[in-house]
Amino acid sequence: MAENNEKKKIKTAVALGYDPNEDGAPKVIASGRGALAEKIIEQAKDNKSPVHEDDKLADTLSRLEIGEMIPPELYEVVAEILVFVDAMDKIKAKDKSR
Repeated sequence: MAENNEKKKIKTAVALGYDPNEDGAPKVIASGRGALAEKIIEQAKDNKSPVHEDDKLADTLSRLEIGEMIPPELYEVVAEILVFVDAMDKIKAKDKSR
């Protein structure tokens, strides 16, 4: 019988908020691992907030404090996600209007 030495991956979730009228950059509004990560994801889905999966980005963002703005070196990757989310919102709006 072979031993399974793979470490079970613990889920990490980070929620970002961004108000272009108030914030200079998106900021961390929630962060957690394990059961707390599951609750953050569940809450996002319940609120019909988009969920994007990126383990490396979540790990990096989880090192920030709640209320802390994302660092400039992450602007590009987060901007790409925000553009994607905006496009998905527009597609959903079109589908609802039919």
